[in-house]
Amino acid sequence: MKSEPDVFSIDDLKNRPKQTEPWDGVRNYQARNMLRDDMKKDDLALFYHSSCEVTGIVGIMEIVKEGYPDPTAFIPKHKYYDPKSKPEKPTWYLVDVKFKRKLKRTIPLIELRDKKPLQKMHLLQKGNRLSVMPVTKKEWEYILSLE
Repeated sequence: MKSEPDVFSIDDLKNRPKQTEPWDGVRNYQARNMLRDDMKKDDLALFYHSSCEVTGIVGIMEIVKEGYPDPTAFIPKHKYYDPKSKPEKPTWYLVDVKFKRKLKRTIPLIELRDKKPLQKMHLLQKGNRLSVMPVTKKEWEYILSLE
């Protein structure tokens, strides 16, 4: 799961009450479907810092609440407002995440690109800009071995 650290960082999550936060603002249908349909309570997710000096994987979070309608879509003055999304028929969903730990080091995107076992990873595919992407068990284990 990607976020710009100047918008919401791994440290922001760590410093939240109960170290928990809704992962709101996702406005891509494919990413929305993963939040709504695929992420389950107790699943783990990698926290990825994007659009910064060193982009890369910085930590691990846990899904503590499964997909539910993103309430920011219904607030007219909110930056994530979507007039087409209605409470009775929501378009956008989110999950609640909880800080688990920071990695021992940031694993930069440039390093991930050089690793043969990660060549098929969604994050590394050309043109893939989703904020939420699946990671296989093998990819997960390999990434954590790089710490």
